[in-house]
Amino acid sequence: MKITTTLSLYLAKRYFVNLIVLLLALLAVIYLFDTVELIRRASKHEDVALGLVLKMGLYKLPEVGQTLIPFAVLFSAMFTFWQLTRKYELIVVRASGFSVWQFLTPITFVAIFFAVLHMTVINPVGSILVNKFEDMERKYLKRESNQIAVFQEGLWLTQNILIEQASNAPTSSDEQNLTSGYVILHAQKIKQPDWILQNVTVLYFTDNNDFLQRIDAPTARLEGEFWNLTDITLHPATAEGITIKQDSYKLPTTLTVQDIEESFSSPQSMSFWKLPSYINTLEETGFDATRIKVYYQSLLAQPLLFCAMILLAATVSMQPPRSKGTFTMIAAGVFIGFILFFMSSFLQALGASQQIPVMMAAWSPALIAFLLGLSAMMNIEDG
Repeated sequence: MKITTTLSLYLAKRYFVNLIVLLLALLAVIYLFDTVELIRRASKHEDVALGLVLKMGLYKLPEVGQTLIPFAVLFSAMFTFWQLTRKYELIVVRASGFSVWQFLTPITFVAIFFAVLHMTVINPVGSILVNKFEDMERKYLKRESNQIAVFQEGLWLTQNILIEQASNAPTSSDEQNLTSGYVILHAQKIKQPDWILQNVTVLYFTDNNDFLQRIDAPTARLEGEFWNLTDITLHPATAEGITIKQDSYKLPTTLTVQDIEESFSSPQSMSFWKLPSYINTLEETGFDATRIKVYYQSLLAQPLLFCAMILLAATVSMQPPRSKGTFTMIAAGVFIGFILFFMSSFLQALGASQQIPVMMAAWSPALIAFLLGLSAMMNIEDG
């Protein structure tokens, strides 16, 4: 017997409403805890107002919210099946000759639709908000002035520094006056894992944006609190046509390798549509893009993962109303969610560290969960 359109729409609507309500409830709880934590951090700075903290909490919401979407899909499916079974609706549907696969189909389509919506709309919008949060966190909470960006042209880095007010050479002297300013460092490529910058250009500016000098170097290495530039060529702005060569020069910096990597390695701050080009940019520049690849493939695997969530939810929640197995259902759902989260996080960590292939790290949790749910439904149900 073919399932009717009215019944399909009814089942899909019930599940979609439960999914949205549960997701909003989880986001409200996350917002509460994140805001409390941000208030604690902002209490160290008197110039951070409460309104700014509330806005930062809202911007930070997609960072953890997108991680909880699979759990919302699982628990809302369990609740929907429990509701339908408790009201004898599923029993009537199955007594009418419909198989379990037929009334699972509209709910599965809703899950797939939501997965595609997450990839194409929710994730890009969330990446914009996460970017705004990271900028505000860097400015108001961490008080960092360093800025790092990676483009196809290479690595760009901006940092504050004390600059010699009048100098024809890059060497410092205690007798010379120092003024505050900033430098812009550009490197076309980065040689890993030694962290050697290649084809380096350093531009010096005062706080008034007055250009002072330019330094060109074939290589630069991050050593402790300095960038060690070798075989430099200095081009002072005060002496046109004059260049000064020097074997080495140390540029002070407060950055570490971890600071640079973390500044552009946050996958949540990148839109789904921009991830492929960003991966190519990182690889062309010399950075390791494995972590971003795993995140991108995990997004592509979400439709299969959400289908698996529906099957797993059906196996533990479609019990007869008189069996009184509500507690068992909840415990089973929590256990399944925990196992899937642990397995997914563990495999993605292995993939990011290049211990297993990227495709295996991203697709294995969804594929394993789908096969387990499928086999369980085929053993439990006769339809």
